[in-house]
Amino acid sequence: MNTLIAVSIAPFGVGDELSGYVAEVIKVIEASGLPSRTTSMFTEIEGEWDAVMKVVKDATFVLAEKGIRTQVIMKADIRPGYTNRMQGKLEKLDSILGGKRS
Repeated sequence: MNTLIAVSIAPFGVGDELSGYVAEVIKVIEASGLPSRTTSMFTEIEGEWDAVMKVVKDATFVLAEKGIRTQVIMKADIRPGYTNRMQGKLEKLDSILGGKRS
């Protein structure tokens, strides 16, 4: 079943500079081949439930397997019969707002 998630995977106890660790997580997500989009706070991933959950697990464990305490925050939207929701939701919003947002 198609699933769209917003996920934040972040290390704890490694100091103030997290970008390198976050980059490791994003590399795993992008290597999965699933549609994804990263913003300043979350990464969206879309695909079949099992595939998306595997990516979340793999991306989490890239840090956890190094002994790094890792926090995962996730929100999921499961809507049977729909696909391409990551883009479709924004297109719907843009049509309501009268065009592309900047």
